[in-house]
Amino acid sequence: MSKRITASIIAATILILALVVQLIGTVFTGEEAENETMGLFASNENLEEKVVERGSGSKRIVELNLEGAIIDNPSTNPNPFGGGGYQHDRFMKKLEAIKKDTSIKGVHLYVNSPGGGVYESAEIHDKLLEVKEAGKTIYVSMGNMAASGGYYVSAPADRIFASNDTFTGSLGVIMESINYQELANEYGVKFNTIKSGEFKDIMSPTKEMTEADREILQTLVDESYQQFVDVIVEGRDMQESRVKELADGRIYSGKQAVENGLVDDIGFREDTLKALKKEIGGDPQVFQYKNTMGSFFNLPLAESLMPNSEIRYIEELMNKRQGPRMMYMYTD
Repeated sequence: MSKRITASIIAATILILALVVQLIGTVFTGEEAENETMGLFASNENLEEKVVERGSGSKRIVELNLEGAIIDNPSTNPNPFGGGGYQHDRFMKKLEAIKKDTSIKGVHLYVNSPGGGVYESAEIHDKLLEVKEAGKTIYVSMGNMAASGGYYVSAPADRIFASNDTFTGSLGVIMESINYQELANEYGVKFNTIKSGEFKDIMSPTKEMTEADREILQTLVDESYQQFVDVIVEGRDMQESRVKELADGRIYSGKQAVENGLVDDIGFREDTLKALKKEIGGDPQVFQYKNTMGSFFNLPLAESLMPNSEIRYIEELMNKRQGPRMMYMYTD
């Protein structure tokens, strides 16, 4: 039996196991369900700290990473096979803890994200404003990409750093779906739709979009776009007309973003932290929250049984969300 066939059998077994675990979760209710489904796979949800630079415990800087697509993975339906990437609930818990911790004077936020959901981006943005109102100074360091929703969450920062090669911008909203009506017609596939109103099947992949459909959806996109513009106007202290000139969906390099007033300085993570320490003053302690959440597929057993490419493909399929939604997302 070839290695590929063996890997496929193992992959199928793991997939079935995942479905069984999720089925078990539906038998229980409330807290019991979460404990039963997560107990074998989850680590302690408490926010444990790791000091990375010693200093004053009464004047601290916390380093946060926001990496990957900003999309919620609800803890009410935990996926024990989910990756160790961005986890919205956990990130929001960190921001709430930072807001309440009087010893924290500065936040060093590293953003490396193409963006994500409109709702999730807005939730992070508003929580960062609460953190600022609690007297914390926020500096953002942009990684390879901080586009669309990645920029949206960066806008409240007191100062934004990016490298010359950072991709940022893509300021705007996108909403899309796939229509396969013609393909279905070619193969004689017909759809029976029973609906309560004219627009109940709006954006259905089985029918052509009408002008009325498009107008309704465009109003939703326009509202979210205006919200994005307002966030930049407030966060960057720019004129609305200027923001709209920049917010046409195009991508900017870090250098271009500085020239256009979307970013303050060219620099890397260490430059951002150095500037924040100077702003805070004294000898602040620098710490991070330990990352206690991981992926089943990162376990040594899983990695030894299957090639990484196949592991990641299965993980991606299991985590992928379906259905149209509005996104602050850069797509290439």
